[in-house]
Amino acid sequence: MIPISDNLFISTRKKPIIIYWLLVINILLFVWELKLEISGELGLFIHNWGLIPAQIYDAIANLLAGNSAAGIFVLSRSLSLFTAMFLHGSFSQILGNLLFLWVFGRNLENILGHGRFLGFYLMCGVLTGIIQILADPSLTIPLIGANGAIASVLGAYIFKFPKVKIDTVMPLLIIFIPMQIPAIFYTIWWFVQQLFYGIGSLNIPGGVNPLNSINYWAQIAGFIMGITTMRQLQKR
Repeated sequence: MIPISDNLFISTRKKPIIIYWLLVINILLFVWELKLEISGELGLFIHNWGLIPAQIYDAIANLLAGNSAAGIFVLSRSLSLFTAMFLHGSFSQILGNLLFLWVFGRNLENILGHGRFLGFYLMCGVLTGIIQILADPSLTIPLIGANGAIASVLGAYIFKFPKVKIDTVMPLLIIFIPMQIPAIFYTIWWFVQQLFYGIGSLNIPGGVNPLNSINYWAQIAGFIMGITTMRQLQKR
């Protein structure tokens, strides 16, 4: 099932400028990854800019143990909490993430405003990255993808618009069947479809695979984070 759009009508609809920029940045970086894959440099690039829990966890442990030099490494590697959410390991992963961002993010940006939506998106992406570090601090494989941030967007949308219907098409061989699906259904479908994110994987040396980037606990936390954040913002 492929979500296309929602049927929510908002009279004061604004252009989702942040969504546009997020789509452009993610697509351009993925094109760059394809170029690096051809030149054989993709592995080094992903290991430099992907989130590697063991590196950050060990550096923090050394810093707390009194090694002040480790602080520089902590700061430099912490940047990967941001950069990792703009990198993807397969065609299916980036297409799935950007499609959900487009369908469920536009009206959130409209009601939150451009600045607050960007802050919400980046904050949730970073926090789910931190949860991934705590969940598996010994992991040496880079984690990439906007999965955590998108799960938060989905959670916020479901909380704000639980009864909205999503215009959906269901491919059946060469036929596309249009239908309307309750938005809350995509809570389940989001986690199911990620089992297929290995389709169209890039050849990244070092054992990196889109399925390695999927930590369901972190994404469940991201989904809950989206709900609670939207709840707090709604009270203001």
